[in-house]
Amino acid sequence: MINTSAFQGKKAAFFTLGCKLNFSETSTFGQMLHDMGVTTVGKGEQADICLINTCSVTEVADHKCRQAIHRLVRQHPNAYVVVTGCYAQLAPVLISEIPGVDLVLGSNEKANLIQFLSEGWSAKMDGKAAVDDGKRYHAVAKPKEITTFAPSCSRGNRTRYFLKVQDGCDYFCTYCTIPFARGLSRNATISSLVEQARGVAAEGGKEIVLTGVNIGDFGKTTKERFIDLVKSLDQVEGIKRYRISSLEPDLLNDELIDFCAHSRAFMPHFHIPLQSGSDAVLRLMHRRYDRALFAQKVRSIKQAMPNAFIGVDVMVGTRGETPDCFEECYEFLRGLDVTQLHVFPYSERPGTAALRIPYVVDAKEKKLRSKRLLDLSDEKTHAFYAQHIGKEAEVLFEKAPRGRAMHGFTRNYIRVELPPTRAKAEYDNQLLKVRLGNFNYDKTALMGEVIHG
Repeated sequence: MINTSAFQGKKAAFFTLGCKLNFSETSTFGQMLHDMGVTTVGKGEQADICLINTCSVTEVADHKCRQAIHRLVRQHPNAYVVVTGCYAQLAPVLISEIPGVDLVLGSNEKANLIQFLSEGWSAKMDGKAAVDDGKRYHAVAKPKEITTFAPSCSRGNRTRYFLKVQDGCDYFCTYCTIPFARGLSRNATISSLVEQARGVAAEGGKEIVLTGVNIGDFGKTTKERFIDLVKSLDQVEGIKRYRISSLEPDLLNDELIDFCAHSRAFMPHFHIPLQSGSDAVLRLMHRRYDRALFAQKVRSIKQAMPNAFIGVDVMVGTRGETPDCFEECYEFLRGLDVTQLHVFPYSERPGTAALRIPYVVDAKEKKLRSKRLLDLSDEKTHAFYAQHIGKEAEVLFEKAPRGRAMHGFTRNYIRVELPPTRAKAEYDNQLLKVRLGNFNYDKTALMGEVIHG
């Protein structure tokens, strides 16, 4: 039995690293605590509870996680500190040995975060040993043993909601630790996800982003199909927009593309991980497609939705990426009709099969290659934006952070800003018709003018 009265009036601090899925889960944890009477700590206030949701996609991410843990422990020395997420699953003992950390929860255990927190909190308040006879970590499951699915649908500080539809991955790419951190693919039922979407509509939400680790693999645990989930969500009244956060190219089929092209609410916006434009490197990565298939998927999207925004993940400097392989990748991407490249350098992860590949790219070369691809990405994004200058578009606006211009996004994910003199508080979470003007000062958005009447 959870004693919620013990949490009344307490304050919590949250810190999240990594992907949209992590931010969605943290927001859900925050809402659960809020329902128990816990408020978010204000600037300069001391927290009673600290929750750190970690990432472990790269060595840099691990380092940032450790820094964040040490920083929050220093800032809130009397708080009950909980660490969860991918890094917590992969390095529970190491994290539990950091002074000030009270509880480490792995992928199975975070679904019962409130129960573990309540038990640990009560023990600490009574001056007793930490949870589990002094062992402060609960993160020892192997990939096949991670079976729980923690539902998450939350807005956080944004206008858009993030709906977790799937977790885990069965792919075991040679460079990746995600299956070990999050377990194998599993998902919620279509009916439960539709109910969550209806709840968003009831709260006034207009846009939902579908999140997960390998979303296209939806249905492994319920024997359902991703396309059927998409069709069911499209029928939820009140939700005006859906976006799909990321889809593996081998799971992005023509049926889904055609449905999105003609659907009521699914936007012409795709994010597809490529990782490399070299077939030789793709084979070393154990990816399940080649660049010919990837190019065909891009063509299919553009034929069905000529103005679609297509984002692409690219990994730079992986083991085995010789100079010739990189040039092959660069030229392949240069010829693709895509909008933006998400470029990140390869980071060696302990225990991965990629460490057996002999060719190693040094750090300086990785930076040079990353710079070339980032420059290419800017060229493509600016060209895509420029095609829409002078046109009218529907924009969903978001409340602007203090000192920032109010902004929103078109259906095809063009960022639009309003001059401060034209922005109004009532525009937040509103779909408005806008005339798209020229670029803003740093060319990260188009300036917009709301069309009244």
